[in-house]
Amino acid sequence: MAASDRAETRRRWLLWSGVLALAGLVLLVIGLTIADGVAAWVEVVVALLLLLASYGVQYVARRGTLYRDRS
Repeated sequence: MAASDRAETRRRWLLWSGVLALAGLVLLVIGLTIADGVAAWVEVVVALLLLLASYGVQYVARRGTLYRDRS
């Protein structure tokens, strides 16, 4: 895989990580401020899962760059 392909793949993974984080934060704000009852708890749980998924995607993207084959 060429260096430019690696960089493009990393940017794509980091973009998806940002999208997941943004969606998670929006749901968290809505769940904590606007929603009531069970809907609020569901939104908060989904938001936390999205934030964890965002962290995981970001970790994979950075790890792939950090530990790539140096040959």
